[in-house]
Amino acid sequence: MIFISAGAAAAVILVMFVLSAFPIDLKDYAIDVDPIKDSQNLFSTARVTVTNTGRLPLTNIVVNYGGSGIHDIDRLASLSPGEKVLLSPPDDSPLKSVIVTADHGLKIIKDYRTPFKIPGMMGS
Repeated sequence: MIFISAGAAAAVILVMFVLSAFPIDLKDYAIDVDPIKDSQNLFSTARVTVTNTGRLPLTNIVVNYGGSGIHDIDRLASLSPGEKVLLSPPDDSPLKSVIVTADHGLKIIKDYRTPFKIPGMMGS
């Protein structure tokens, strides 16, 4: 009986620790942007992932790939909570940073990241 009580107490403490270490703080309006550029020997590929991480739908999303032309911008009417879209920047984009704005004052500026290369793997 003592071991069962001690085990239950340990489980409760563990659950409380995990919940306090990783707080779940969902905002009404939040967005995650992940721009990636992958340089190969002969060419480069790039993509931008935009995810609605909030509890409510996002509207009027504008993705600016950093260029000055009209083709350097993508517009999304809305994005539901948890919805993710994968976008490709135009071929002539500078691939330095991307700016994403949306209604409710959201503005994210992120630099493109390069994935880690493992020697011997394809594309390394």
